[in-house]
Amino acid sequence: MQLVFATNNLNKLEEVQQLIPKHITLLSLKDIGCEVDIPETQNTIEGNAIQKANYIKTHYGYNCFADDTGLEVETLNDEPGVYSARYAGEQRDANDNMDKILTNLENQDNRNAQFKTVIALHLNDSLKTFTGICKGHITETKSGTKGFGYDPIFKADGYTQTFAEISLDEKNRIGHRGKAVQQLVDFLNGL
Repeated sequence: MQLVFATNNLNKLEEVQQLIPKHITLLSLKDIGCEVDIPETQNTIEGNAIQKANYIKTHYGYNCFADDTGLEVETLNDEPGVYSARYAGEQRDANDNMDKILTNLENQDNRNAQFKTVIALHLNDSLKTFTGICKGHITETKSGTKGFGYDPIFKADGYTQTFAEISLDEKNRIGHRGKAVQQLVDFLNGL
């Protein structure tokens, strides 16, 4: 089986490649000659995942899946949510985004947050979604050099290290994307 993973994010691609069974050939957007920045104009995480999967299926005809992920901070009315990549502006700078979160949470006792990933799978003529959530909290400072995005300021419940301090294997085991991908894999294995 071949599936396109509709992402230009090489970090996401690396994470997901470790989780997909070997009998599934994972193709990147580059592999299929897609060099466009696929639109993400929906107002929900699920909507963006579906929009990206629809784009690949419509324009390229491949069975595919796409994901969208957001960080939802309780005190900030679940911001940045669907706008996580562009929270501090269109430059999509992870440090700027983290700095904005940390500034917005100054003097806040409630630092509860969760990462949410939705995967939309287009397989043949059907569409199915899978959702993974990892609950935790926002730290007061950045810590760690692994991972990407908001990883240096997010600690999962029960952990003393940020996502940027734990191994990729551990992050995949407990994290939002890993949970959503595992649901996808379980579904594909059941076919």
